[in-house]
Amino acid sequence: LQIPCVPSQPMAGSESRRFTNKHSKKALKASLTLGILLGMFFVAWLPFFITNVTQAVCGCIPAGFFDVLTWLGYCNSTMNPIIYPLFMRDFKRAMGKFLPCCRRTGEPRPSAISLSMRNSNSGARAATSLKNVL
Repeated sequence: LQIPCVPSQPMAGSESRRFTNKHSKKALKASLTLGILLGMFFVAWLPFFITNVTQAVCGCIPAGFFDVLTWLGYCNSTMNPIIYPLFMRDFKRAMGKFLPCCRRTGEPRPSAISLSMRNSNSGARAATSLKNVL
């Protein structure tokens, strides 16, 4: 028996460009988000770590200046939950499911059991193991 070989159709030029363009836009947005997060991290925490090492070597850093740099790092940690939803649609959607202030009207809050079932790779087996635990 011979099985006929049907050559696959290559994507049309416009479809290929559209896919590449969409993919490159996603990659650019991800790079931009990562660049902003890392840039803010370095701007906020690098002076703190340099000052911390300097303080250990010479002890010549005033306590007030050290406190200001510490709080600059804390401010960076405060900004992360603001930056992620601004640039990441999936993060925004996930937070909207769990925070009552961000939930759409009429959208029920998911239960812990439904979340564990949705996130597991084995649906039926996870349900039986969950029953055994409870």
